[in-house]
Amino acid sequence: MGAKIFLVGAGPGSADLLTVKALRLLERADIVLHDSLIGPDVLALANPKAALIDVGKRCGGKAHPQAEICRLLVESGQTGGVVLRLKGGDPMIFGRATEEMEALRAAGLAFEVVPGVTAAAAAAAALAASLTRRDISRAVHFLAAHGSEGGLPPHDWAALAATGGTLAVYMGVRTLPALAENLIAAGMSPDMAAAAVENVSLPTQRQWRATLGTLPTQLAAAAPAGPVLLLIGEALA
Repeated sequence: MGAKIFLVGAGPGSADLLTVKALRLLERADIVLHDSLIGPDVLALANPKAALIDVGKRCGGKAHPQAEICRLLVESGQTGGVVLRLKGGDPMIFGRATEEMEALRAAGLAFEVVPGVTAAAAAAAALAASLTRRDISRAVHFLAAHGSEGGLPPHDWAALAATGGTLAVYMGVRTLPALAENLIAAGMSPDMAAAAVENVSLPTQRQWRATLGTLPTQLAAAAPAGPVLLLIGEALA
């Protein structure tokens, strides 16, 4: 469709996990609006003449409100150059892509979305643990454990506890004690297999295997500083 604006997934962290298309677009970009968690190894692959603009937020921080990011994206798109909105993981999984696509449509600007490797897939690879397993886990549920109000969103805990699938939990370190408490109260066993991966795919990656009942204590003791992906379900056992 002749778009010059791209919402691009940069993957979970390692530059090796960029898609070929993402790399090619980085090499020809004029402007790159990137999340704060996009690492220097990925940004080093961008066109040397490109303007690199950090528009990221971490843990709901207010340094760059979403409305401001949308405004910058539209203004950049109106320059006529090749514009990349570079997002960690996949743009369509907890990437706030909807607001940015709506802003571009309202401005009459064409765009294209380029998928990336999401953190749940990378964490499963790091643990060598499939998210699905015949006769045990036939579903995977992606959950955000940090809502716009700063706390744990009001999920249907009974439905999640009864799903029989794997839960992939994003942004869940701070709310993990409450998450575990709600799932256990809804009927999930405290002995349910659980795992966590920090800084997945990067040299600083750390991982923990535990149970739903013990993982909150393990992570509290480890005090991870980087982004953490949580996995819960029988397929991890």
